[in-house]
Amino acid sequence: MKALAIIVLVVLLAAGAAAGYLWYCIEKPYGVFPAEGVFVQIPHGASRRAAARLLEREGVIRSAIAFEIYSRRHPRRTLVAGEYFFDHAITGKDVFWKLANGEIFEQPFTVREGETIFDIARELETARIMTADEFLKAAGDPSSISDLAPQAATLEGFLFPATYELPHHPAASDLTRMMVRKFRDAMKLINPGGSAPGAPAHFNSMLSIVTMASLVERETPKADERPLVAAVYENRLKKGMLLQCDPTVIYALQQNGSYTGSLTFKDLRISSPYNTYVHAGLPPGPIGNPGESAIRAALAPAQTNYLYFVANTQGGHFFSSSLAEHNKNVARYHRLLNGEPADPPEPPIIHKHAASHARKGKR
Repeated sequence: MKALAIIVLVVLLAAGAAAGYLWYCIEKPYGVFPAEGVFVQIPHGASRRAAARLLEREGVIRSAIAFEIYSRRHPRRTLVAGEYFFDHAITGKDVFWKLANGEIFEQPFTVREGETIFDIARELETARIMTADEFLKAAGDPSSISDLAPQAATLEGFLFPATYELPHHPAASDLTRMMVRKFRDAMKLINPGGSAPGAPAHFNSMLSIVTMASLVERETPKADERPLVAAVYENRLKKGMLLQCDPTVIYALQQNGSYTGSLTFKDLRISSPYNTYVHAGLPPGPIGNPGESAIRAALAPAQTNYLYFVANTQGGHFFSSSLAEHNKNVARYHRLLNGEPADPPEPPIIHKHAASHARKGKR
């Protein structure tokens, strides 16, 4: 009888010790992580036990058994598949709720209005999200917009500017699909039903609308000027004039990797269908990814006779309807660059009696 009591006592003590250890494992922070932290990928369909073993193997939790037992106390909560990031010690309980709440690792990445696929690729590589080549390969496949723009050669123009929350190592094709989906959502708000009764008649395709919007986006950062810039290009198209849009030349140079940051007169003669100093009409596709206001401007240009514009050194432009006016504005631009007033001072007015006194004085 005494032996049985001892055995029972030992069992109780062992059970208490085990319970105490399990409590300690789930309630006390655990883990020593490298400076770059630890990423743990929980696969789709992984059981609680499999997830617990993964977390223990990566040094995130002290005990897979303790984690699994705690997890089973919350049968209605499932562990969300995805990639999780850990950079400091937390309790096993906190690890469970992190997974149960789906606090998957995400990193923000912003595409700014007017950026080209080349700009986006470079920034992705700089941020170490993916290589530039990986992104450019995905962006060079227009199959995801074949219903919107069957003539498009790439996804340029259809990667909507926004901030995207990305996993640790996103697939380039997943990212471009996300951007195209954002474009589609934006167009539903900008152009409900796909009809634009006020749009210029020659915009008979989504590709031409987005191409015009990309020119507008690259020409001015000012939202209130965009309908005016769109009007200039619309009026020039109607008259059969060359668009002479510098950003299209820059894009042509970016395509062959020869853009140095500034344009020369030689560049304006580059042989490229994107060179609007040489080829009439719109370029064959967008030269960047326009935002909402540029797309709205392309669909509804201002009602003006403007045919020209030139920078005013204040981030905006001088607009004009004739070449003579334009040349005056160009002169104003150069005076402003030299630190002079935009318009030369008026010559002093000499009254008749003053002129008469001046002549008398000369005698």
